[in-house]
This record gives sequence, C-alpha cells and structure tokens, in this order.
Amino acid sequence: MAPLRFSANLSWLFPELPGLPERLRAAGSAGFEAAEVAFPYSEPREALARAAQEAGLRLVLINTPLGDPEMGEMGLGAVPGRQAAFREGLEQAVLYAKALGCPRIHLMAGRVPQGADRAAVRGEMEAVFLENLRHASGVLAQENLVGLLEPINTRITDPRYFLDTPQQAAAILQKAGSPNLQLQMDIFHWQIMDGNLTANIREFLPLIGHVQVAQVPGRGEPDSPGELNFPYLFQLLEDGGYQGFVGCEYRPQGDTSEGLAWLRSYWDRRGHPRAGH
Repeated sequence: MAPLRFSANLSWLFPELPGLPERLRAAGSAGFEAAEVAFPYSEPREALARAAQEAGLRLVLINTPLGDPEMGEMGLGAVPGRQAAFREGLEQAVLYAKALGCPRIHLMAGRVPQGADRAAVRGEMEAVFLENLRHASGVLAQENLVGLLEPINTRITDPRYFLDTPQQAAAILQKAGSPNLQLQMDIFHWQIMDGNLTANIREFLPLIGHVQVAQVPGRGEPDSPGELNFPYLFQLLEDGGYQGFVGCEYRPQGDTSEGLAWLRSYWDRRGHPRAGH
C-alpha cells in the first residue's frame, strides 16, 4: 500500500507569515512536497510559480474565485444569474492553474440566495450548476485539468452553502457525466453533515480526486482533541488505494511547524524520505 501524500493548505497553515511566498518557503522547509491555496489571485501568477519552484513544492489545488464577497458570495457555480461571472472566474482560475502547473480546480458552488428557501430553489440551482459544470468540463479538458466539487457543511461553517453532502455532490456528478469532474472530500465537513465516514469513504472513493483533513469540532490538527481517529481514516484511504493528495486544511492550535508532529510520525512509520525534517 503506497503511503499517502500530503499537501500544505497555505490559506490555513503558517498564518503567522504575511504572504504566500513566505508560506511556500515554510511548507517546503517543513518537509511538504505539495501545497494548495484556496485563492491565489492577490499574487501575480509568475511570482507565485517561481516561489513554489524555489520552495521545492508543486501546487495541487486552487479554488475558483469567490465572486463578490461584499455581496456575501462564496463561489458562483450554482448561483442563478451569475453564469457569466462564473465563466470569467473559471478563465482566471485556469490561467493560474496553467502558470502554477496545478492540475485541480475546486469549482465552488456558492450560496442559496439570501432569504430564499433552500428546498424551493434547489431545482433551479442544480440546473444552473449542471450548466456551469458542463461548460467547465469542456474548458478544463482542453488544458488537461480536473474540476472538483466540495460539499461544505451547513450546520456550522456556512448555513447557506448549496452543496452540503457527499450524496448531493455524487448525484450531480453523475448527471454531469464528465470524467474530469470529481469529488473533493473534506473529512471535517463530511463528519459534521453525515458521519458514517467508513461507509461513505468506501462508497465514494472512486469519485474522490482530493481529500482534506481537520479534527472535529475544533478544526485543529488531526491529533488535536476531537471525535475523529485519523490513523484509522488514513489506513482506510491507503487500503482503498487512494492516489491523490491529502490537504492539511486545518487551523493550527499553536505554531504550525510544532503542530506537524502528527505528520512527522506518519512519515516515520512509512519510511518517508522527508521524515527527518
């Protein structure tokens, strides 16, 4: 069984450092081989690519732009009337992905409109999402890129987010019918919405193109106090033959590097060449 490969989510890790170039360097020094950044758009593409290369890191995931955060937007994929803006954002994401050599883009679904009833707008929003996903699939295929759908929990993190369970995401992926669209499993969100992680991981693993981890409920390191047994979950992913990256998308409880003891012990157990970092 091949060991899991981990990527540093630099939107969350090393918050003590001011910018992405510094965080890339820190992640490289900590032993990571890969990194992910939700929204890299404040940095010039070429400068970011250079910083990643100098840090010895490859970028493995970025998100499509949020839209207009002042209007409360959190992605645009399923938002009625915002199809043109979604396509513009997708073009920007593809430019960044190409410059960074990044193979995956999380296609953010967005929120149920303020004041709308979720059940009442679900059909329309799914139709918009499918229209946008089919467009995105074609655009991404030309560049040999993969699009990801990530359910985000609506109990704690974002009560209005449209896509909130793996079952909903899998059904939409099936309707979209595109091999270059896959499922992004954030274990934190899945546990909060549905639990039943062993069965859900086994059922949905064939669809999963990227994994993210954080402890529940505090969203700290995998070895921080909480309800998830990460050594068991990592073994489950290994046994299932998971080939993608596992993104460390958690809120460090203290110094980021000191909090990586859980990862260093995993590397030690698996004889990882970077275990000595």
